[in-house]
Amino acid sequence: MRKTNNLPIGVFDSGVGGLTVLQALRQHLPNESFLYLGDTARLPYGTKSANTVINYSLQACQQLVNFGIKLLVVACNTASAHALPRLQQTFPDIPVIGVIEPGARAAVQASASGHIAVIATEATIHHQAYEKAILTFNPKASVIGKSCPLFVALAEEGWIEGDIPERTAQHYLTPLFENARSSDCLVLGCTHFPAMLPAIRKALATDISIVDSASTTAETVAQVLEKYNLLCDADRDAHLTFLATDNKERFVRVAKNLLEYDIPEASIELIDFKA
Repeated sequence: MRKTNNLPIGVFDSGVGGLTVLQALRQHLPNESFLYLGDTARLPYGTKSANTVINYSLQACQQLVNFGIKLLVVACNTASAHALPRLQQTFPDIPVIGVIEPGARAAVQASASGHIAVIATEATIHHQAYEKAILTFNPKASVIGKSCPLFVALAEEGWIEGDIPERTAQHYLTPLFENARSSDCLVLGCTHFPAMLPAIRKALATDISIVDSASTTAETVAQVLEKYNLLCDADRDAHLTFLATDNKERFVRVAKNLLEYDIPEASIELIDFKA
């Protein structure tokens, strides 16, 4: 029987964007093993209804729990916005951590004025998930959100620098930062958006802080593992396992575009929720 602390950390995303969270987790926790599930057959979640997102998330996360994990990271912002409380209720025996609360906490710490902008998917913005979370840490904060769907497509195609991504970033971001009471902090509220950082940074003034929820989530996971004595044994070899629900070839291509990281297609296991 495996010791609980030597089980892998489960990471769930609607597709491949959550690999930016996985990358941050591996940087913060290099000795830990990870089991990543991308629901590539049913992406994107950002345009789905709340009930659909909850049902998909429950189904995917049950698969990870069945494999055996010690902690679950909901790397998808949309799933974190709609499904996190239900997932925490459904899996009470393991910590379940989303990406929104860590990002909101970091934004409050980074913003001197309390004026914070959030860019995310349509579903996350519509749900006001970051606004609600930010206001729990700073009730006086002012939060403005904007959906930036083209960033997802550009990131997945690897178009992260050049005229097209830069003009897209200017189109999305200029209205958020054009008046005297503009935000002094921008939250990247989608796992694809860190890949767009070169274009995003060019569209912003240099004094605007950018919060990447991937790195802040990784810090939270490290704290939770230590709190519950779940850190792996020091002499254990870390391993990385990928699960997908469709199209391994696209998984590999998008992963390379997002992270410049080669994932061998043979290392990805296809799973079928209907099986």
